[in-house]
Amino acid sequence: MPITITMPALSPTMTEGTLANWQAKEGDTVSSGDVLAEIETDKATMEVEAVDEGTLGKILIPGGTENVAVNTPIAILLEEGEDASALDGFDAGSAPEPAREESDGASKDDAEKGGKNKSADDTPKPEKQSAAPDTKGSSGPAPVTKDGERIFSSPLARRIAVNEGLDLKSVKGTGPHGRIIKADVEKAIASGGAKAAAPEKAASAPAPAAATPPPEGNYEEIPLTSMRKTIARRLSEAKQTIPHFYLTIECELDNLLAMRKELNARSDDYKISVNDFIIRASALALKKVPTANACWGGDKILQYKDFDVSVAVAIEGGLITPVVRNADQKGLAVVSNEMKELAGRAKEGKLMPEEYQGGCFSISNLGMFGIKEFSAVINPPQSAILAIGAGEQRPVVKDGALAIATMMSVTLSCDHRVIDGALGAELLKHFKGYIEEPLTMML
Repeated sequence: MPITITMPALSPTMTEGTLANWQAKEGDTVSSGDVLAEIETDKATMEVEAVDEGTLGKILIPGGTENVAVNTPIAILLEEGEDASALDGFDAGSAPEPAREESDGASKDDAEKGGKNKSADDTPKPEKQSAAPDTKGSSGPAPVTKDGERIFSSPLARRIAVNEGLDLKSVKGTGPHGRIIKADVEKAIASGGAKAAAPEKAASAPAPAAATPPPEGNYEEIPLTSMRKTIARRLSEAKQTIPHFYLTIECELDNLLAMRKELNARSDDYKISVNDFIIRASALALKKVPTANACWGGDKILQYKDFDVSVAVAIEGGLITPVVRNADQKGLAVVSNEMKELAGRAKEGKLMPEEYQGGCFSISNLGMFGIKEFSAVINPPQSAILAIGAGEQRPVVKDGALAIATMMSVTLSCDHRVIDGALGAELLKHFKGYIEEPLTMML
């Protein structure tokens, strides 16, 4: 029986993606591990590998198609010994089933298994669906009971039931192993069987706000990329649902800059940046104040044991936050080389999901653009983000006398549900201590 290849969920937040291109073509023989296609998500471009062996019989979604929902069938794989005739009836509109079921002549194996691609344990479970079925002319996905068990029925029976508004939960099947067939549906319709419930309207959902008309003048309409859609959704959610508050502190950089110069002069194997010091100082400060290394869990606070730091990296069309794992346990040279490698692959769109997901704390550094001070938006589900301004020479008072020092303004955005003011202030106090006395980072 042909095997359905579906649009994979490449991250927990992914609901749709762009099927960028196919690396295999119809008729190609593929083995497990072969690259079939490239998928563009809101964060990166990733390769999809074959899980099963066979022949790529039919491509259902062409390369270059945008907004393909997760779990949508994108291709059909033929098993050994199968030819093109096994593809009859397969399309991208629903979870595919073999055309031979159209006549209700399902085999014993098909009735028992409910599909080649499922294990024995998965047979009673509902199939995942990423789109609602057509109301006319399509059989749609296999329906399920209120307990989540699949109702076995032929595509022809389902199509008739959809068109007639018949609820298959009320129909008794007489086909193999209780499968509902055409005759069962026609009998139920003739006897006035239960009608399918009309889809409930989301009464509680607020009506969408009317779009503000654009100002007069010439403009170019630029479609939103998947990344930009995700940024808009997540940061709107952050500002609407997370109670932000902000704490700003000034850090003197002269000792740090002197140490950086000395360390970089010792070897050509690394080039430590100010940002590398900031990453390590953040992780060590979190280690000093572990209650701040936490996320909001709805009815609980999730306090993490590892001190991971996400770092915002600007890429074409948006930004991404690769994570330096266990940054408290890594020396400055290791942090530097790892961050350069992560940033490079981020700009190429080659990061794996586990490399940009996780962590409770982020750093956003705009100092290199000359920005003196700013407040960043928390990236949910994290609870804090540190906005780094430019290091610049400013007049300061030392021992009652005016002096010049290289100063850097940093602003900590906190989720007040997780981090109170005093806790955020304590975190910044330790961060400032590490930045101003960088030798303490080496201990």
